[in-house]
Amino acid sequence: MTDLIEHGQLYIGGKLADPVGTGTIEVVSPHTEEVIGRVPHASREDVDRAVRAARTSFDSGSWADRTLEERIEVVTRLKDAFAARHEEIAGLISRQNGSPYSWSVLAQALGAMMVWDAAITVARNYPYEERRDGVLGPILVRREPVGVVAAVVPWNVPQFVAAAKLAPALLTGCSVILKPSPETPLDSYILAELADEAGLPEGVLSILPADREVSEYLVGHPGIDKVSFTGSVGAGKRVMEVASRNLTRVTLELGGKSAAVILPDADLETAVAGIVPNAWMNNGQACVAQTRILVPRSRYGEIAERFAVAAGELVVGDPLDPATQVGPLVAERQRRRSLDYIAIGQDEGAKVLTGGGRPAAQPTGWYVEPTLFGDVSNSMRIAREEIFGPVICLLPYDDGAGPGEAVRIANDSDYGLSGSVWTADVEHGVDIARQVRTGTYSVNTFSLDMLGPFGGYKSSGLGREFGPEGYGEYLEHKMIHLPPEGN
Repeated sequence: MTDLIEHGQLYIGGKLADPVGTGTIEVVSPHTEEVIGRVPHASREDVDRAVRAARTSFDSGSWADRTLEERIEVVTRLKDAFAARHEEIAGLISRQNGSPYSWSVLAQALGAMMVWDAAITVARNYPYEERRDGVLGPILVRREPVGVVAAVVPWNVPQFVAAAKLAPALLTGCSVILKPSPETPLDSYILAELADEAGLPEGVLSILPADREVSEYLVGHPGIDKVSFTGSVGAGKRVMEVASRNLTRVTLELGGKSAAVILPDADLETAVAGIVPNAWMNNGQACVAQTRILVPRSRYGEIAERFAVAAGELVVGDPLDPATQVGPLVAERQRRRSLDYIAIGQDEGAKVLTGGGRPAAQPTGWYVEPTLFGDVSNSMRIAREEIFGPVICLLPYDDGAGPGEAVRIANDSDYGLSGSVWTADVEHGVDIARQVRTGTYSVNTFSLDMLGPFGGYKSSGLGREFGPEGYGEYLEHKMIHLPPEGN
């Protein structure tokens, strides 16, 4: 029996407090299917308490009125405390959502630290005030904190996404209510401890694990000034609808169906080595995963064989085993979803090149084999819909007339979040990047730089995170008219 992690209180306004209700959330290991944790389920009344605390802290100026350097000092202490416990945090997230531990250390923990660091860098250099020559005279443009922020984070990369929202919100002077996913609330209690250690003032941060109903109440609360949400397209549309009743500002980071374009001149060893870990990253549960691999028809057979071999060699197993490359999916519903899409792909006429079922060595847990489909057309559901599991598609394109067909297929999607191109000619790759309508793109690599803007076109979302563009999402713009010079 796995040791049970239990928390009996909620973190409201910087203090542990008894919940109003008696509901609980059970956290289940996707590897063993055993309950590994239990936390209180926040109620609407708990949301009201957290919003009051945040509203009071913001309106009083206890945080927003501090100097930028004072806020940076506190946030730096939080980041340093996070660094000291990053391996513990990575392990806990792996236990909750099945993320391979090696990937958790890199992305769940060290990646989150990079987000905190990058936000501090942006904060130091951001133009909070600037004078301009207006049409009728000089003007002063100020950027001021937006107010009370509801930050709703998903289960797949909980601390990475929490940092993407908390870091700019806190540095700009906002107060925040963080809403973790019910699948992964345990790591948020470590974050609460770190906030206390860092000396974050009372009222500035609350953390409320809850289900969709209470989340909807939070984003629709009249005391919220801004909602920052990461999750599915369907949930994002609902967030936008509910928040619009109060004209609450909204940032949405939603899904993806990103295309990795392999040009005929690409070095296949480099392309396969670069695409495979970023197609099946986090067990396929990543919005930026390269889930459509566009292959020139002239080299299709050779490329398909290489990818099938590479996918078949991925190590599947216990997420806490350092050798594991693909772990279990977060929940039984996600396992079933992937298996359903595998059946849909076969019914549509696509060919399973490797995988396609439960790994024989994993009779327990929510596992699905790394699965690669070949002979996929872009009209198939498996090529158009976000599966959020370890199911990847190879799509051939006609390369005789140049790369235009690959660009057309890459753009023929409801999504526009990420993508990559692989070619011997970097400048040609950059030209392809300019043509693909997606928020982030890579040439002969795959990366996500926290000093640049991250977000999507089309159904992949609204607004940006990271860099000065994402930082500015937590600021209001004020124009102050000044008297003419000499008056």
